[in-house]
Amino acid sequence: MEENKPFCISKWAVQTAWTKVRANKGAAGVDDESIGQFEKKLKNNLYRIWNRMSSGSYMPPPVKRVMIPKTDGKQRPLGIPTVGDRVAQMVVKMELEPKVEPLFHPDSYGYRPARSALDAVGTCRQRCWRYDWVVDLDIRGFFDNIDHALMMHAVRKHTDCPWVLLYIERWLKAPAELEDGTLLARDKGTPQGGVISPLLANIFLHHVFDAWMDREYPGCPFERYADDVVIHCSSYEQALAVKAAVEARLRRCKLEMHPDKTQIVYCRDGTRRQDYPHIQFDFLSYTFRPRSAKGRKGVIFTSFLPAISMKAARAVVMEIREWELHRKSDKELAELSRLFNPSIRGWIAYYGRFYPSALQRIFKPLDRRLVRWAQGKYKRLRSSRYQAWQWLWRLAASEPGLFGHWQAGLAP
Repeated sequence: MEENKPFCISKWAVQTAWTKVRANKGAAGVDDESIGQFEKKLKNNLYRIWNRMSSGSYMPPPVKRVMIPKTDGKQRPLGIPTVGDRVAQMVVKMELEPKVEPLFHPDSYGYRPARSALDAVGTCRQRCWRYDWVVDLDIRGFFDNIDHALMMHAVRKHTDCPWVLLYIERWLKAPAELEDGTLLARDKGTPQGGVISPLLANIFLHHVFDAWMDREYPGCPFERYADDVVIHCSSYEQALAVKAAVEARLRRCKLEMHPDKTQIVYCRDGTRRQDYPHIQFDFLSYTFRPRSAKGRKGVIFTSFLPAISMKAARAVVMEIREWELHRKSDKELAELSRLFNPSIRGWIAYYGRFYPSALQRIFKPLDRRLVRWAQGKYKRLRSSRYQAWQWLWRLAASEPGLFGHWQAGLAP
């Protein structure tokens, strides 16, 4: 019976947690059990999780450590829990999140309901028009370096529920399993990839940064998406002071500001013309810098605006190259459209929100590959590249809905 267990966790909570985990999909953990395999024995699997969590005997298995390549050529570790452990983490998240979510800062955007990265970019854009200076803050290895004692101290400010505290502490200490099967003990950090990790990160940085900034620098608004932070300042002197104070604050909380990636940036535009070496920064795959803009009366002026970053653009072009679209001459246009439109529309939805004309540089290579595809498909176009381009121009004009970038007004 549920009421005879030391901890009162409902079977409904475990069932609901499973529904959310299944919707999120995700890879298998150290047990190599996929979502589909877990579902084959669903009743037994969910009962086992509920029974162990309710009795206090649930011990999280190791997380599977996978190295994910970063755009700068380096790698970052991702910790993938088993499907069952993701369900258990979701049970705790569902219990804790409603208590902390209303307390979080309005300028914290990462991994929160009804908030998005694009909301953060939009707010940042508006504030860059009002404030001349920015501190572009980078926390070195944030997820890998969170102090466990400080993390638990922060969580205890929001709950005294014994099973929530017990399992969060166990997840923090759960080892990581490397590719060769070696277990790596953890005495700090929370693995990126866990269901509970983003919520824990937000709780930690709420106390370490958000609430502290509100107390110490109420005149310096910021946008924070997980550990990615932009702080707005009125003067260079204020930016210097804020940067030094944040560095000291992070050090006290056993974190480190990245000395090379953290910088002070001047939001230069047509009216702010001061000389300063740093006049651009990246935030959530957008680059903010001086750009040409058109006013209401058609007058061109220079504004400080976000557009897709070079790093993000290179990653998109690389993915388009990997499609090898020009080699798929056995397929019809409608099939190519079905294959690639989901990705194209996803890029436009994210990177097309601000300064969409910058997307031309990622879709030009796609159009070039469509031309090469047409030359391989149709004999009449093989001898003339110009004729192939003419074919593409006519097609984009007559059927703009065929590809997502044409529909968005980015036709060749």
